[in-house]
Amino acid sequence: MKFATRAIRSGKDVDPVTGAVIPSICQSATFAFRGIEERRTHEYSRSGNPTRDALEDCISDLEGGAGGLAFASGSAATIAVLSLLRPGDHMVATEDIYGGTYRIFEDIAAPMQIEFTYVDARDAAALGHAARPSTRLFWIESPTNPLLQIVDVAAVADEAHRAGSLLVVDNTFASPFLQRPLSLGADLVLHSTTKYLGGHSDVVGGAIVSGTKELHDRLYAYQNAAGPVAGPFDAWLVLRGIKTLAVRMRAHEENAFAVARYLETHPFVEDVIYPGLPDHPGHELAKRQMTGFGGMICFRLRGGRPQADAFSRALRVFAFAESLGGVESLACHPATMTHATMSREEQETRGITEGTIRLSVGIEDAEDIVADLERGLAAAAAAV
Repeated sequence: MKFATRAIRSGKDVDPVTGAVIPSICQSATFAFRGIEERRTHEYSRSGNPTRDALEDCISDLEGGAGGLAFASGSAATIAVLSLLRPGDHMVATEDIYGGTYRIFEDIAAPMQIEFTYVDARDAAALGHAARPSTRLFWIESPTNPLLQIVDVAAVADEAHRAGSLLVVDNTFASPFLQRPLSLGADLVLHSTTKYLGGHSDVVGGAIVSGTKELHDRLYAYQNAAGPVAGPFDAWLVLRGIKTLAVRMRAHEENAFAVARYLETHPFVEDVIYPGLPDHPGHELAKRQMTGFGGMICFRLRGGRPQADAFSRALRVFAFAESLGGVESLACHPATMTHATMSREEQETRGITEGTIRLSVGIEDAEDIVADLERGLAAAAAAV
């Protein structure tokens, strides 16, 4: 079956008793045993729940994995991956990385004696050179957050495996509709299901898909013991969102192209970063390893924080808010929002300026989206 069909059908068998075509929300904490010697499929919802099972099966199928796990948030999924590490272990990570992931690495994992080296992941060999005998994981995003760098997943997978390490790919920006890292050699794929998979900004969640049953079993053991699971209603909402993932991603991308082309022509925009533009350094690579370019755009205003503030206050269609991947358009100022954990020096090293704006382009009418940006940019120019 093709992707759009699988997104609707995977993990969603018709109920054999009622004939319901939509999975039920199994809002039960526990499940009765038949007897000491005869147990049912489920025992306790921390260990497994029918609604969560359906979501995990669906995401695993869409990513082409050996098993999926659904978590209460993307951050919970990130910490679950880190459970594979032990004190003294080392990780090589992409330099341009989601601020929440960086916070987990530096504020939670580092005090537990996990060591990190951050490298520009566009140079796969540089990641390989950063490996040590104690390196256990390589961690990348592609496209990266917020600067939309495109990383050669297959090349990094080769470097990771040569170093005896696993490769983790945060696939949140692309979604499995546009990119399937396991097919490119990755070992684990991570998602914030809050974003494109859920798609409606009404649920918080995370997921991990493993490339092998052995990895899946290890991470399930952590999930079951620690308990950071997605609740039944949250799992149901993400499942509902996935049904329209294919049509939404096409609409996001169509609007993103319209926005990118508009921003390229605006005199108050210093530069536009969108992998779909031919002058993006990763454009050809994105064409090879992705089936599209997505709905995320980053651009830099001429000026700094005052201009960014004026831009944000003038918006009417875009909500000025964190998160991404919903049907509504969102604008974000990474320096003070998603990446505020990083020092100003760290931000500047990575290219996050006070004039950097990240857009999650929604599926509203493209003319309304562009008109709203025109309003914001006029306000920014007037603030000089």
